[in-house]
Amino acid sequence: MVVTSGHTVAGDDMDDANPVGPPPKRKPITARELARLMGVSQSAVSRAFTPGTSISPQLRQRILRAAAELDYHPNAIASMLSTRRSNIAGIVVSEMQNPFYPTLIEKLSRELQRVGLQSLMFNITRGSNIEEQLVALRKYNVDAVVVVSATVLSGASLRWATEGRAAVLVNRTIPDQTLTSVSCDNVEGARAIADHFHAIGRRQVAYVGGLPHTSTNLERQNAFITRVAELGMTLTHTLSGGEYSYEAGYRAALEIGQAKRTDAVFFANDILAIGGFDAFKDGLGLLVPEDIAVAGFDDVDMTRWPRYSLTTFRQPVDAIIERTVSLIIEQLSNEDFSPSQNPLSGELLIRHSTVGGRGLEKIGLPLPPQEQR
Repeated sequence: MVVTSGHTVAGDDMDDANPVGPPPKRKPITARELARLMGVSQSAVSRAFTPGTSISPQLRQRILRAAAELDYHPNAIASMLSTRRSNIAGIVVSEMQNPFYPTLIEKLSRELQRVGLQSLMFNITRGSNIEEQLVALRKYNVDAVVVVSATVLSGASLRWATEGRAAVLVNRTIPDQTLTSVSCDNVEGARAIADHFHAIGRRQVAYVGGLPHTSTNLERQNAFITRVAELGMTLTHTLSGGEYSYEAGYRAALEIGQAKRTDAVFFANDILAIGGFDAFKDGLGLLVPEDIAVAGFDDVDMTRWPRYSLTTFRQPVDAIIERTVSLIIEQLSNEDFSPSQNPLSGELLIRHSTVGGRGLEKIGLPLPPQEQR
């Protein structure tokens, strides 16, 4: 036997009495204990860790400093049980080969995080069973659902998947307007493209869409065709690429260019337009814009590459995200929230793909870098 500090320890228990390794971890401090030590309410501690809640900046900073010193971390599971809120927003996405969507989703998730909502992504992959994907969405305890999807989803399916949750459709709408949506004003954009074609003297025009039955495609197509008729122009082709992809744009451009009766093409988004641009120049040997003008929609980064200098209609991405997040917060705090449609104005950007040579200068716009002298 060994006597140590007034305790008698049997020889066989030596390893237990003097364990090798680090001391046992201290039990984490709770929100209640932190509040008691600081002399504040437990709700004040909770508000300090929840962005956008009502608490003075000074008190928030004092609580955060004390939490850091005492190694306090909020318990997400306990908070979820007590508030019945997960602080998670599900983002439903598809067609991720379109470079517009990764940029939008990255900014959206960052803004959701800023207001205290973490993001959980549900990717509807091509060829997957959409209904099964929506069933999976209901299995998770998300507080909000943001649908950023070009895939055709029925209104009934969306209402069922988002029931009991804050929900916003981004870049799409449904006809019965029972769900809140935020999108670029597609009608404004398509009409602006038609007006631009007319202003630069193009009269034989075509339209190339992506997924044929999506609200985005239908709004742009219908508005463009209507405006073309109003201006007395001739619509030579209305084609559906079947998807929003480079390959679809390339195939459609070959069909249009080989017919040799079109002098301007509006592609429903930029990745289609870039595929079409390459088909006209490389596949058919046409000059853009001298032989045929090309315009897109979205304003992704590639449109500014010197090879393309693509005329396009810029979506107001930052404004779309700001409105989306504010509508989610409003729904979470207001049981009487009424669905609304929120089309936001964009901006026509005229570049070299429709106005070549010194033509940009004539309409008061700067030349692309490769043409500046």
